[in-house]
Amino acid sequence: MTRSSTTREEIVRALSEILRDVTDIPSARVDEDQAFVADLELDSLRMVQIVVAAEDRFGVTISEEKAWELRTVADAVSWIQDALESGATHEGHHSRATGPAMSLTNGDDR
Repeated sequence: MTRSSTTREEIVRALSEILRDVTDIPSARVDEDQAFVADLELDSLRMVQIVVAAEDRFGVTISEEKAWELRTVADAVSWIQDALESGATHEGHHSRATGPAMSLTNGDDR
């Protein structure tokens, strides 16, 4: 995807595909109002996989702090769109064996 031409709808569609690939949740079931943990029932391993897949797909780096803030699909879409528009990308592939989203499903107390 090119940064300047990526629309919100394209980002939603791509995230829906990532969710389908990682979790088997049908793309048609994913909408922006859904929370990753509460609505889509994603555990920490799935969240790490989604964060890494989104980073790879969009060429961005999602920091640990930012991963904690991305509670809903809409949060992720908005952040990715802003990152693409501002040109905030990462260099090369990196591993997140203990990734930033590991504790996202430990509750909303953070």
